Amino acid sequence: MFKKILVANRGEIAVRIIRACKEMGIQCVAVYSEADKDSLHKELAKETVCIGGALPQDSYLNMEQIISAACITGCDAIHPGFGFLSENPTFARMVEKCGLSFIGPNPQVMEKMGNKSEAISSMIEAGVPVIPGSHKAVSLEEGKEIANKIGYPVLIKASLGGGGKGIKLVSSPTEFEGLYNEAKDEAIRFFADDSLYIEKYIEAPKHIEVQVMCDKHGNAIHLFERNCSMQRRHQKMLEEAPCQSISKNLKEKLYDAAIKACKYVGYDSVGTIEFLVDKDENFYFIEMNTRIQVEHAVTEAITNIDIVKNMIKIAYGLKLSYKQEDVKLLGHAIECRITAEDIYNDFRPSPGLIKFMHTPGGMGVRIDTSVYSGYQIPPYYDSMILKIVVFGQSRLECIRKMRACLEELIVDGIKTTTEFHYVLMHHTTFILGNYDTTFIEKFLKELDGYAKRLR
Repeated sequence: MFKKILVANRGEIAVRIIRACKEMGIQCVAVYSEADKDSLHKELAKETVCIGGALPQDSYLNMEQIISAACITGCDAIHPGFGFLSENPTFARMVEKCGLSFIGPNPQVMEKMGNKSEAISSMIEAGVPVIPGSHKAVSLEEGKEIANKIGYPVLIKASLGGGGKGIKLVSSPTEFEGLYNEAKDEAIRFFADDSLYIEKYIEAPKHIEVQVMCDKHGNAIHLFERNCSMQRRHQKMLEEAPCQSISKNLKEKLYDAAIKACKYVGYDSVGTIEFLVDKDENFYFIEMNTRIQVEHAVTEAITNIDIVKNMIKIAYGLKLSYKQEDVKLLGHAIECRITAEDIYNDFRPSPGLIKFMHTPGGMGVRIDTSVYSGYQIPPYYDSMILKIVVFGQSRLECIRKMRACLEELIVDGIKTTTEFHYVLMHHTTFILGNYDTTFIEKFLKELDGYAKRLR
């Protein structure tokens, strides 16, 4: 097994990885930026290296600095976490060229599945349903022709996109050119690649993803599905597993498609296959995340399988410890992503000093965080400050437990989304569980209308 791992990330995922390594008897090295000198992940690791300034490009995106830190501290592997360099095949290749192990999939697969148009082409070859569209990067004129052929509305998407960036919804031919150019500019800014592809816009879909684990020996299993439809501007705000609003027959089809996809491309790590499901239960592949995900804790709760530890074991070359029949669904889980944002000011980020913080606890309650009382949240990174994950034997039990957790949570000194999640837990549509990706925007309009009536 690896003796020492460098954790090339920050925040709660860095804390999560360090804790898993400690339980496995593996030493850890934490890297940090100048803005993260008081971060929790830095305090938990026995060895630390400052890798640069506050801005991501000067630190957590600085490949040379990270790899140098791993080499000078005697590490034999690097875990990238999520975000930053976690899906960057160039970084993975650099890690391997320096004689270190990259804890993630092999760079060739990462590159293939990271490029959205290439991933879609692979899925067509594998026999996995995909959304009608160009299925490859297209020029402005080619895009217009395809949009007219498949019919509006359509989405213009960055080939190397992710995190909701580089996506434009086009409702009519007159909007196409302007939004195409906007998407092109955004793609260059966020992904250093301006290639775009076109796909049909599926109205009011559910966003369902299947967690997979695959080793380097050809074994692949799924850990059931997650409902990730609760989104605002393509950003997930809440996840739950399993999904209660789709049929058992559809679930089996999603599992089969996910495993088929993994085996076709030779996937060899943990990851997720994401699908859109329409009102008639037609499903379409949208992308693969070739990394650990923010919401992995939801799946860990319902299976009692440690995904982070298994990711490390797979990278070392061990076979999966589980066969598909060993994976049991133990109950239900819900995760709320609490962010430092002002819900009364269009969710504007709210960095600053946490004067006091108290987190809930109890049976079936998990808190993943890297912040604490007296911590100064820097303005340079993602605004998520903690995840509350609750587990129960039923969905209703989870809803009640999450309400109690949100009532107990105290984060004093900054604005957070706690109140938003608390109100959401009482909304009839959420309680019934039959929501889709359009729900949040409708919910926010309801809240705005209610606030205006109060005024």
